[in-house]
Amino acid sequence: MAHGPERPAVAGDWLVPVRNCLSVALSAVLLVVLAVLVPVSALSAWVDLELDDTDRYLAAVSPLASDSDVRETVATLVTDEAMKNIDVGPLQDTVEQFLHESALSFTTTEAFRRAWDSANRTAHQAVTASLHGDDGQAVTIDLAPVIEEVKKELVSSGVPFADRIPVRETSITVLSADRADDLRSSFRWLRYCSVWPAVATVVLLVLVLGLTLVRGGIRAGLTAAAVVGGGLVLGAALLRIAVAVGRGRVLDQVPGTDRDGTAAVYDALTASLRTTVWIVLLVGAVLAVGGLVGRVVAARRG
Repeated sequence: MAHGPERPAVAGDWLVPVRNCLSVALSAVLLVVLAVLVPVSALSAWVDLELDDTDRYLAAVSPLASDSDVRETVATLVTDEAMKNIDVGPLQDTVEQFLHESALSFTTTEAFRRAWDSANRTAHQAVTASLHGDDGQAVTIDLAPVIEEVKKELVSSGVPFADRIPVRETSITVLSADRADDLRSSFRWLRYCSVWPAVATVVLLVLVLGLTLVRGGIRAGLTAAAVVGGGLVLGAALLRIAVAVGRGRVLDQVPGTDRDGTAAVYDALTASLRTTVWIVLLVGAVLAVGGLVGRVVAARRG
């Protein structure tokens, strides 16, 4: 049986598998680099632009004055401190419940919101001192200014035994001293990096997509877009895991009575990170799906 003439070997054919291997290797490296850069970029920018900035910090935690967990935590702390100085025998439970309801009612007022902001402005100083200082100290929100406002309001309203509420340091623990020690070196490094990892990530994306498109054409550009999208998706997933793990580690070291309030504060401070996760995830998914679909369409047409 006759066979057609074999295609003569072309010089350089042996380079094709080498180029394919290099392309796969470079794609894997790009995927890993983006997966690392995304969470590092988001965290370093968050530390520098939000956690270190008093106004941004207050903007994040100020709405918690209306949070049910925070209001309940404050009312419980005020009531517990007051009941240490009150002994009315069989009426103890009744008085405790009345005081708790009165304190909880006060947490809906404008005076409470002002006191909450004042307490958190002071707390932010403790945050920066603990995370950037040399000696470990717990990060707390001192509720003494809040308790003072509660006492004034309840006394002026004629609430029985309100004058016995002691105004002294009564804090919600946001970050234990041990956990602050663990996080200090990481926060210093992230603060030093500032927004530059984010800038590097954007530059890398532009260079990779631009150079691939110019030198390799549409198909190569679509492949690069799919790889970049996959790296962004992976990076977003790692960032979300980091936020969740951080939440668990912080709450593990917090007293049970403060846990709900601490969880609310942590969630408020990391809200921008969770938003970043969804934005990066969406962009990555669009690039990955668009790149893969475009590559398939281009292959069928070619």
